[in-house]
Amino acid sequence: MDIKKNPLSMHINVDSFLPASDEDKAYMVKMRPSSTFFKDGMKRLLKNKVAVVSFFVIVIITLSSIILPFFWPYGYEQQLGNNFPYPVDNSYSNLKPFEYGETEKARMEAGEKIFPHIFGTDAQGRDYFIRVVYGTRISLAVGFFASIIVLIIGLLIGSISGYFGGVIDLVLMRIVDVIYALPDMLMVILLAAVLKETLGDAISGTFLQGIGSNIISLFIVFALLYWVSMARLVRGQILSLREQEYVLASKAAGAKGGWIIRKHLIPNCVSVIFISTALQIPSAIFTESYLSFLGLGVNAPMPSLGSLANDALNGIHSYFYRLLIPAVVVSLIVLSLNLFGDGLRDAFDPKLND
Repeated sequence: MDIKKNPLSMHINVDSFLPASDEDKAYMVKMRPSSTFFKDGMKRLLKNKVAVVSFFVIVIITLSSIILPFFWPYGYEQQLGNNFPYPVDNSYSNLKPFEYGETEKARMEAGEKIFPHIFGTDAQGRDYFIRVVYGTRISLAVGFFASIIVLIIGLLIGSISGYFGGVIDLVLMRIVDVIYALPDMLMVILLAAVLKETLGDAISGTFLQGIGSNIISLFIVFALLYWVSMARLVRGQILSLREQEYVLASKAAGAKGGWIIRKHLIPNCVSVIFISTALQIPSAIFTESYLSFLGLGVNAPMPSLGSLANDALNGIHSYFYRLLIPAVVVSLIVLSLNLFGDGLRDAFDPKLND
């Protein structure tokens, strides 16, 4: 018999403590599927439309710079007016977009199909589109490999300084302070100019000669000057992690410092390192571009976006688009990389997602 309980009674209602059924559990408990830090970060990154669009822009530009030269009928150093077996034709110089030289016009009248010069040609009669493509490839390659060099040096010095501390930390951080105190752009220009002159004879006859003294000097400049920010970032992360319980437990178990850094400290700050590296790439591309613009970049006739802009200055009033095209390309690359790096920081930085 169901007896109504007096609302003023102090007796406990036993029915409230009956075991919950499976339906009750499913209704009351909403189970969250298991996930990882990487999966959560990717979900947040995919919700950032600007970062996703920037990523696809970077991928399209990179793949185009790699794939297009294999199919393009013109070479980046090919002077079209000197095509054998036809006589030398000076009409190929300074062609406007989709214009043809006199020899090409004659061949087209004879029924031959000629691939157009989308961006025209430069003063030496070279197809400008393929030179922009090669220049993009060089700028991206220099930016990527320079960032890897900065990552390796900064990670090594920052982790050693942060973990061991004491005199080692004092000496390394004073070196960092000295490099920070140097005038950045002036030192880059001076080092690039000096290394350009001294590396030519040193690498002559070696496999490095194919890379070029200017490219190698750029990598040396990055290795000497641009690792300090990464080292400070890594040092700060290591200082906050080295007093954690798992690090003290590893020390108590007899683990050496190098093993602790590799197995515990670096994996726990990898997200911050990854984000900083992604943001370093556009800085490296910009540095390479302005050094090439000043004539301290890649060796001629290899093009770079900066050297293409420099070459375009001679005919800026008549062929302004030759300066505009590499400027737009380098701006698009740097902007896309910066926006994608900001998206990575927003998605994977633990301090922003607490």
